[in-house]
Amino acid sequence: QVQLVESGGGLVQAGGSLRLSCAGSGRTLGSVFMGWFRQAPGKEREFVAVISRSGSVTYSADSVKGRFTISRDNAKNTVYLQMNSLKPEDTAVYYCAADRAGGSSSYNQPQRYAYWGQGTQVTVSS
Repeated sequence: QVQLVESGGGLVQAGGSLRLSCAGSGRTLGSVFMGWFRQAPGKEREFVAVISRSGSVTYSADSVKGRFTISRDNAKNTVYLQMNSLKPEDTAVYYCAADRAGGSSSYNQPQRYAYWGQGTQVTVSS
C-alpha cells in the first residue's frame, strides 16, 4: 500500500515562498516519478513538477520553471516542492502523486499516477 501525505500549504503574499512536503509510506520508492500536480477551482488538475526515483531527473511545468524546485530525500521517503516568487495564479490545491514502474502515460499526465495525497491548499494573495 502506498500513502502520500502533503503538508506545508498556507496563505502567502505574492512574491513569497512556501515549501511543500510529501511524506510517503509503503512502496513509494518503486515508482519512476513522484511529484506534484495542482488544481484550482473550476480548472483541471495540472502538472507542476516531478522527480525520478534517484532524483537525477526532474521535469517542471513552464509556468513554474525558475520559481519552483522539486527535490527528494529518499532516506526520509519525502518529496519537497520549494515554491519561490509565488504568484496569485499559483493558488490551488497541490497534490502529491506517485506513479508505478513502467507507467504508460507521459510524466506530465495525471492518469500516469496511481497514488495521490489528500492535497494541501496554497493561496497567494496580491
